[in-house]
Amino acid sequence: MRTHHLPPLLRQHLAALRMLLVFTVLTGIAYPLLVTGIAQAAFPHQANGSLLTTDGKPVASSLIGQNFALPKKNPGDPKEELRPDPRWFQPRPSAGGYDPLASGASNLGPNNPDLLTAVRERRAIVAAFDGVSPASVPADAVTASGSGLDPAVSPAYAYEQVHRVAKARRLSPIKVKKLVADHVQGRVLGFLGQENVNIVELNHGLAQLM
Repeated sequence: MRTHHLPPLLRQHLAALRMLLVFTVLTGIAYPLLVTGIAQAAFPHQANGSLLTTDGKPVASSLIGQNFALPKKNPGDPKEELRPDPRWFQPRPSAGGYDPLASGASNLGPNNPDLLTAVRERRAIVAAFDGVSPASVPADAVTASGSGLDPAVSPAYAYEQVHRVAKARRLSPIKVKKLVADHVQGRVLGFLGQENVNIVELNHGLAQLM
């Protein structure tokens, strides 16, 4: 189509439209398809959500934490609080109850009296639940992550739960402790972050162990 006889304003609009179409195809179709293809070829597990499967069926994603709780006494009561299941390793607290649609923190500062009270109460509950001294309860056992979806806890908190899980499942504590040790992840690149244990992966391994 010849455009040199068209008015300048119309030629500018046609040129802009052509550029819009070209970049729509490049960035809206070609680039996503290329990136998706590379991801599926090189990192299929991560590209598909890092799913954990049992008997070929997806049961969780290792990227998102979740509650491991006992069934509710009244399933229809939204106000009933979840009770942790002693047979499973427990994650850290979550401001949003590990709801992916409610990701976020409590936004309470470290000196906020409500947060300090909640931490004291959680410390006493965790200590009684795991059968340990309150002084030995790690900080991540009583404080939530920034996202409220972090599946990782410190090795100290995972090891603290070994005897409780072993007793509830009638397993050897040595066997359960080894399972925890096998799931300890080192620092990224050897120096970024801290060692951690992915609770979702750990409980998935515990289920397979059973």
